[in-house]
Amino acid sequence: MNLQNIVIVLSHPEESRNIGAVCRGMANNNLSDLRIVGKREDYDDERVRILAIHAADLWERAAFFDSITDATKDCVFSAGTTRRRGKKRKGKLLLPEEFAAQASQVSEGGKVAAVFGNERTGLTDEEMLECTMGVTIPSSEHFASLNLSHAVQIIAYQLFREKAQISPGSVPVTLDRLDRTVTTIADNLQKIGFFSVTGRPDMEHFWRAILSRAALSEGEATYLEKVFDKAAGLAQKNHKPASED
Repeated sequence: MNLQNIVIVLSHPEESRNIGAVCRGMANNNLSDLRIVGKREDYDDERVRILAIHAADLWERAAFFDSITDATKDCVFSAGTTRRRGKKRKGKLLLPEEFAAQASQVSEGGKVAAVFGNERTGLTDEEMLECTMGVTIPSSEHFASLNLSHAVQIIAYQLFREKAQISPGSVPVTLDRLDRTVTTIADNLQKIGFFSVTGRPDMEHFWRAILSRAALSEGEATYLEKVFDKAAGLAQKNHKPASED
C-alpha cells in the first residue's frame, strides 16, 4: 500500500473546523493529499488551524477544484462514502476493509480517491455518479450519520492498516484516460444500435465503474478500444445491403 497515492476529497464541506480535524486524522495515518471541491476563500483559515494543530501543512497544501470529476481525474478509481443505498448510489457498497483491499491493489502504480460529502447532506446522487464505486461505514440504525472527520478517520485508518502488496510493473490508467476508453465503447455500441441515445449515460456509468475496478493498464485500455472499434466495423460491414458490397 502506497499511502502517498491515497487522495482524500471533501466535497463542499461546511465547517472550517471539520477540515482541520480531517487534516489531523489524515496525518495520524500518513495521508497527505487533501483535495476540496469548493473555494479556499470560503473557509476560515484560523478555525481550520485550531483543530489541525500540527497537521496544518495539509491545509496549506490542499488543492481546490470545481467538481469531484476534476478532483479525481488523475486517479485510477474513486470511492464515494455513503450510508444510503439505491440504484443511483452504486448498488453494492463496499465495507471500509474491502475498499482498502482494492486500493492496495493499485496504489503502488496509481492514485485512489476516497470522497466525502457535505456534513449536512452527504454526497448527493449526482455526486455519487461522479465516483466509480461506493463505500459505507456500518453504524447504528438509530443514529447512522457520522461526523465528517470521524468518517475520514475510519477510512484512513483502514487504509493505513492494509498491508497487501501488488506485483510491480503494471501502472493503472487514470480516470481521465479511462473516460476515453468508455467514450470509445459507447460510440461503437451506439453505431451498431445497441442502445438509444437516451440509454447512453447509464451505459457509460456502468463501464466506467467496472473498468475502474479492473485497474486497466494503458496497453489494456488501448486493446479494449481496438476490440470495440473492430467489432463495430464488422457489424456495420455485415449489415450493408448486397448492392453495396
